[in-house]
Amino acid sequence: MKLYPNERIDQLYADDVKIIQSAEVFSFSLDAVLLANFPQLPKKGRIVDLCAGNGAVGLFVSKKTSAEITQIELQPRLADMGQRSIQLNHLEAQVTMIQSDIKDSFQHIKADSVDLVLCNPPYFKELPTSKKNPNAHLAIARHEIETNLTEVVQIASRLLKTNGRFALVHRPDRFLEILDELRAQRLAPKKIRFVYSKANKEANILLIESIKNGKEDGLRILPPLITYDEQDDYQEEVRAMIYGK
Repeated sequence: MKLYPNERIDQLYADDVKIIQSAEVFSFSLDAVLLANFPQLPKKGRIVDLCAGNGAVGLFVSKKTSAEITQIELQPRLADMGQRSIQLNHLEAQVTMIQSDIKDSFQHIKADSVDLVLCNPPYFKELPTSKKNPNAHLAIARHEIETNLTEVVQIASRLLKTNGRFALVHRPDRFLEILDELRAQRLAPKKIRFVYSKANKEANILLIESIKNGKEDGLRILPPLITYDEQDDYQEEVRAMIYGK
């Protein structure tokens, strides 16, 4: 497998997945691992990963389901890294990387046809006062420069079948805004989990799963997930997601 300068191959041992990374453009974080382990996965059918980056979430999910997985990523270099990671893991029959703006998703995927949409989107609003990374690749990945929460939710809803699921990882400080956007697009929140770096810290990650045209009742708030113990080692549940049981 060809690697370009400053690229490396990392491994998620729990799912036996190798992934091409580069600190110059993008490296997956714990957010991607948590998202891949959060939603109810269809055994078959179709999964779409929006804002796919270097393909980490879709690759991690691929070992847990037989569903066809389509990844959509705007940045050509990241999409190329994701495509080479698909080949590295011999997943060409299951996983497809499309280099495209998510606005053009429907040129590649029919509306109302998807069983699960996953998204690890840019977290930070694009404001005049925003301090963005001078690296354009990282700025686009972290800030709502090329897309935003409203657009992501609208596209996810259009892609999904009735009763299809949308799983999102985001920041807790945008929780109420996320709920408003989901409900405006007929996505009923069904499962929420807050993630904390340590037991005495505020939540720093939000996981939320919703169902298209689902009933308004039945929302579950899962137990908190604590990432690290007092010795700064991964807690058992998180360690199992990364290294396996």
